[in-house]
Amino acid sequence: MEKIRNFCIIAHIDHGKSTIADRMMELTGTVSKREMKSQLLDSMELEREKGITIKLAPVTMQWKGYTLNLIDTPGHVDFSYEVSRSLAAVEIAVLVVDATQGIQAQTLANVYLALEQDLAIIPVINKVDLPAADVPTVSKQIINLLGCKQSDIIEVSGKTGLNIDKVLDAVVAEDLDTSFRRASGAWQGEGERLDPCGDRGRERSPRKDGVKSSATRALIFDSYFDDYRGVVLYMRIFEGEISKNAEILMMAAGTKGLALEVGVLTPKMSPREKLSAGEIGYIVTNLKTTREARVGDTVTLAASPALEPMPGYKDVLPFVYAGFFPVSNDQYKELKEAIEKLSLSDSALRYEPENSPILGFGLRIGFLGLLHMDIIRERLEREFGLDLIVTNPSTNYEVVMNNGEVREIKSASDLPDASEIREIREPWVKGEIIVPKSMIGSVLNLINEKRGHQTNLSYIEDRAVIDFEAPMANLLTDFYDQLKSATSGYASFNYELAGYRAEDLVRVDFLVGGHRIDALSVMSHRSEADGIGREVTKKLKEVIPRQNYEVALQAAIGARIIARETIGAYRKDVTVKIHTGDRDRKAKLLEKQKRGKARMKRFGKIDIPSEAFTVMLKR
Repeated sequence: MEKIRNFCIIAHIDHGKSTIADRMMELTGTVSKREMKSQLLDSMELEREKGITIKLAPVTMQWKGYTLNLIDTPGHVDFSYEVSRSLAAVEIAVLVVDATQGIQAQTLANVYLALEQDLAIIPVINKVDLPAADVPTVSKQIINLLGCKQSDIIEVSGKTGLNIDKVLDAVVAEDLDTSFRRASGAWQGEGERLDPCGDRGRERSPRKDGVKSSATRALIFDSYFDDYRGVVLYMRIFEGEISKNAEILMMAAGTKGLALEVGVLTPKMSPREKLSAGEIGYIVTNLKTTREARVGDTVTLAASPALEPMPGYKDVLPFVYAGFFPVSNDQYKELKEAIEKLSLSDSALRYEPENSPILGFGLRIGFLGLLHMDIIRERLEREFGLDLIVTNPSTNYEVVMNNGEVREIKSASDLPDASEIREIREPWVKGEIIVPKSMIGSVLNLINEKRGHQTNLSYIEDRAVIDFEAPMANLLTDFYDQLKSATSGYASFNYELAGYRAEDLVRVDFLVGGHRIDALSVMSHRSEADGIGREVTKKLKEVIPRQNYEVALQAAIGARIIARETIGAYRKDVTVKIHTGDRDRKAKLLEKQKRGKARMKRFGKIDIPSEAFTVMLKR
């Protein structure tokens, strides 16, 4: 156990985590040069195409007589739950900061997550070989953030492999007792901005390097379903050992299974006879669904079970919801099966059936953010060949009824009758934006436009850190795009849920030809409802095709119409066949056409294209 080091790489998106992991695998001889390719641990086609890590990936390496277990983590805020799961399984975090961009919002968020877990932090500056690298400034930012010394920071290049060996040496050299003192505030005397743990006076958490014990306990930090082998668990053994063919017990779920194969990832599966305390590896089980072995559950031996489970993870609840409907209802069963398969490896994905009079049968799916939604949509279309209509994303609301009952609604169409409602609560978020000092004004204006307010303003060298609170619904659509526009791309943004607050909220309905389209309904603050109504009806006029009769597009709050646009009818010249100038005859034909159009308006069915359901995405 003294020769095992478990660590993960954390950073903001696009700061070079996966490239550094590639160089580490090359340097340790884990992967031969012939098998090597860039971002090797990013196995998903979408990850390689977008250049981002979506799923965490563990790998075991050997270095100077030590076994190193690395977990490569995602950087985007939508996948921060993956980072927290990785941190719970390791003792050391390698914090990577881009030499050209400096400390970003997700860098701060990941530092806080690592400090909560009492991890040793090894600061690393990446991309020092680039012409735009500003190592002295970024070093000062890291020293101000962590309160470390200049000599603690390692300057590397993931592209050329410069000083990667020094990072591995630092991981091997880590003494967990001294690193705890460092993370708990011994560094803080030199820092200005951050007191990592301060004088909270808390006790040291139990060491994570494994303790010999009669009872076996292992923590599941990821799982996925393999079509040919069943459920595969990624886990960290904290106490005892698990051997091949042992009968295992999931303590929280209460299910039993067999460890058909155990081993480590290099990064391919390498079978072993057993996994011991301190090691990170995988177990191939005979379970049929990952619901029987959820992420955060404790695995023990069925023959001699442990008395208490490990402290698990918080249950991740989605706060962005969207309706997914197949273009053809024949594909509904395929959509349901595809989502079930994706949810087996993504514990944050929640779904339930939904029925719309216009779109037919579909699923209401919960996500952690818009990127998460976009990734799932692309995977459904690519991997399963589905043609989908996705409705406008919304968040969930809490509705307090007159009798005191609290209901949760996931879409505006589920809102009960207004006479039965005492108040409606919407989710708010705590946000953190890092920008150059010269751009503070434009960011504060944008926050005010979104009904938010600034709570704190601090500085790291030449950067400003703006803490703010705002309603989640107003940040859902194009806030990130507007932020990038206002700051010429220099801002970075991180957020977390801050609870629910009662506001003056109303449901805005949209009527097409007099018929309410539930899938288009949105929740809005009363002060913003008129603007949203006018904006959406204008956009609907552009995407809904013209008919042979006039179509009214209306926005309404209850029975009150707040906006209207009209799609004009096609006009066929029915008098063209008359070669005389008889006015009575022309009037008779036009009157007949008018009656026909009125009849069509009563019975006509308007075909609403899929673009109409995403008009809110770009407000």
